[in-house]
Amino acid sequence: MTDVVTGGGGFVGSHLVDRLLADGRSVRVIDNFSVGRAKNLEHHKDNARLEIFAGDICDEMLLDKVFTGAEHIYHLAARADIVPSIQEPREYYRSNVDGTFAVLQAALKANIKRFVYVASSSCYGIPDAYPTAESAEMRPQYPYALTKLLGEQLVMHWAQVYKLPALSVRFFNIYGPRARTSGTYGAVFGVFLAQMLANKPLTIVGDGTQTRDFTYVSDAVDALVTAASSNKSGEIYNVGSGRPTSVNELIGLLGAKETLHIPKRPGEPDCTFADTQKIERDLSWKAKVPFADGVKIMLENIDYWRDAPVWTTESIAEATKDWFKYLGNTHAA
Repeated sequence: MTDVVTGGGGFVGSHLVDRLLADGRSVRVIDNFSVGRAKNLEHHKDNARLEIFAGDICDEMLLDKVFTGAEHIYHLAARADIVPSIQEPREYYRSNVDGTFAVLQAALKANIKRFVYVASSSCYGIPDAYPTAESAEMRPQYPYALTKLLGEQLVMHWAQVYKLPALSVRFFNIYGPRARTSGTYGAVFGVFLAQMLANKPLTIVGDGTQTRDFTYVSDAVDALVTAASSNKSGEIYNVGSGRPTSVNELIGLLGAKETLHIPKRPGEPDCTFADTQKIERDLSWKAKVPFADGVKIMLENIDYWRDAPVWTTESIAEATKDWFKYLGNTHAA
């Protein structure tokens, strides 16, 4: 009844810890808190069924200690975001590829019953078809996407060669309370909510008609738990809401009055839209939270973003200049 969550102090990881503890499981978290926040787990500080290990997933001795006796491993620990991955590819490779290798080796040694890897829909790049199926060609546009894909390939290879009972789930645009806040320009919700708190205009990339398969965090967590409870191995599953939503629709739900438009960025798809037929068929999983309900919950928890950076057109242009430099022929003005 013991599960391990790597990256359990992060956004999705901490929600997964909530769910596993609520289900009566014992949980061990390993996190170096370079991305995750200890604050995300503070509400469990008196729960004897939670152990937190502050450390690196490349530390083999620590992994052996944490994994011994565990039943399920949920591997969420990773470096995220596009621009830092362009600027620091070595760090991303170490965390997302070398780290995944170390976690796989420790999982084999511990003889775990189920390994669930969290992959990214960014691996599809700009696909040919929507909704996008798991069989689509992989076209990673930047080092973050590439390293997450390499990690997934390791997991699938370990399932094939070493018979590790492992699955991979490709998340599409997960949002919810505790979505990451950092000094890095990243996910749209963190950007918008911090701007709203500061009474600043919301910065819309392009014309706002681009759509994203926004998937609420509790649905993502449910997919992870469902995958761990299954008898499937060596399979890859998309996890999405089943309904793309435009950025303009999000703006309307947030009730924002003032907006600014910033240049469209190279390497970003106009649409993300998961084909979820496979996970619905194999695991009987389907997203449940309507987007409007999820946005309402985000607004109810908006104070979480009070210490997040407030992005302006000028600071975004500066933060993303390497994005334009390496991924396109135009530069942000």
